[in-house]
Amino acid sequence: MKNTPFTLLLAVVASTSVCVTGCNAPAQKAETTTEQVAAKPDTATIKTEIQAIETEWASATTARDIDKVMALYADDAVEMADDEPMCVGKAAIRQVLLKSMKARKAGTTVSYETMDVYGDGNVVTEVGKTTIKDTAGNVVSTGKYMGIFEKRDGKFICIRDINNEDQKDK
Repeated sequence: MKNTPFTLLLAVVASTSVCVTGCNAPAQKAETTTEQVAAKPDTATIKTEIQAIETEWASATTARDIDKVMALYADDAVEMADDEPMCVGKAAIRQVLLKSMKARKAGTTVSYETMDVYGDGNVVTEVGKTTIKDTAGNVVSTGKYMGIFEKRDGKFICIRDINNEDQKDK
């Protein structure tokens, strides 16, 4: 068989048609995915829940009830207290908190105020402030903190805590 310009032209047209047809084939239908969109957490409700924990925490701290305070921490919690090395686990945290409780003057009251919360409803970061008052109700110390709470067995528990004073005693 002879190669004529017509045969050559026919071969080029056929090849081009195959390529164009293949490239322009209809796209296969994408598989339908059923993604679940996570509901946005109700931060107002979470903030109220965390504030209730902080109110309980403040009451236990004021009363120097170390066992009640420790019940608010997870066994694997990490505490980063002002002027102290990082503490990992309840035993280490207990020692730092006992030291802090003993250093606080008798009759002082502690309060914690939840300023804001962030998270997905299961793990929540809280930003707050601390106020310590003397027996006359005068503010003797203020500070700030961040706590990370995780919901375990349906209840928030502290897994990370960092806190420090705004100004040291003069």
